[in-house]
Amino acid sequence: MSSYFDSGKQERMMAYNPPDSIIEDRTYNLVMGGVVLYGLFVNLFMCLYCTEIAVNFIVSTGFMFYVIYMGLCIAGIFISRRSDSPLVSFLGYNLVVVPLGVIVSASVWIYGGAGSPVVTQAVLYTGIITACMIALSVAFPDFFSRLGGILCAILLGIVISELICMIIGIEQMITAWLGAGIFSLYIGYDFWRSQEYPKTVDNAVDSAVDIYIDIVGLFLRILQILGNSRSSSRR
Repeated sequence: MSSYFDSGKQERMMAYNPPDSIIEDRTYNLVMGGVVLYGLFVNLFMCLYCTEIAVNFIVSTGFMFYVIYMGLCIAGIFISRRSDSPLVSFLGYNLVVVPLGVIVSASVWIYGGAGSPVVTQAVLYTGIITACMIALSVAFPDFFSRLGGILCAILLGIVISELICMIIGIEQMITAWLGAGIFSLYIGYDFWRSQEYPKTVDNAVDSAVDIYIDIVGLFLRILQILGNSRSSSRR
């Protein structure tokens, strides 16, 4: 979500007092990668031990769950974007990780649980695509630097299409494929963008929020594609 709007870019560019807050490139990327992995491991823990709670919560709250989900994610993104403190930004990150973890847990449950072949394949494909897109963003930075506005417009169209399909009960395979492609490109774009910011711990955390959202979005689309393909083959 925050990765799809560029209004916070200037704040990240200016939110430091050199030279004291600048860290080495390697340290910056290690912090960013560690924060992303933290979020993914929290989601894994929720899938392994909190699935029943997540599913029951979604079922019991109904539409209100999505209101709560969006509210927490927006609040978390706002906090991480506006704060100059790494700890406060990390708090905002957790406000994104937990509600998205509920979505991930419920989705994994639908497709057979954390140990199912479909989920395992989705994790593998997501990891491979993530690594490839990061490598490509390093190799072709000029290409990824031009993608921001295009990706935002396409993603907005996909989200609207998914909502319409959900309301009228149409299977969303086309939007799942498109979404997987967009989130793949977003991983490369957001990694490229993370390298443009001043190398501070706070910017590393803020960039991790963007990349984490991209990875989870890609995983959910791949899971949907694989799950629906397997269901279709059994008919």
